[in-house]
Amino acid sequence: MKRRLTLHVPREAVHQPLTYRLAVDFDVAAKILRAQVAPNQSGTMVVELSGDIDELDAAEAWLERQGLRLDRAPDQIRVDPQRCVDCGLCSSVCPSGALAFAAPSWRLQFHAERCLVCEQCIPSCPFEAISLGLDQRVPATIQLSAPPT
Repeated sequence: MKRRLTLHVPREAVHQPLTYRLAVDFDVAAKILRAQVAPNQSGTMVVELSGDIDELDAAEAWLERQGLRLDRAPDQIRVDPQRCVDCGLCSSVCPSGALAFAAPSWRLQFHAERCLVCEQCIPSCPFEAISLGLDQRVPATIQLSAPPT
């Protein structure tokens, strides 16, 4: 089973070997999708944890006991096709290529399977067409605008 979490790491926990402990103590693999953690400062990591459901539950409880705040919501980036004008600003800041243009229509496409949920695209959209939703039933690839007729 896999779970995507956002870990909010307090200053006191920054120096702990969190991913090592998850692997050794809980047999949980932690794939770091995005991290902004600096020495002696609080930070944030988006991780995908893989393992047995019981180990995942135990690992999450351990992380909370270490002082980390966990966001467990199944967040998903959503693009409102009614507001999107295919300007491309979001695709220029997307580190994973989840937001991209494709020939021949050159319309914005969202590839959910590539999305790291790093949220860099949200503030980049001048039309507020991108938001963080809770629905994971988003198709793997979405063509956001209808091709010109």
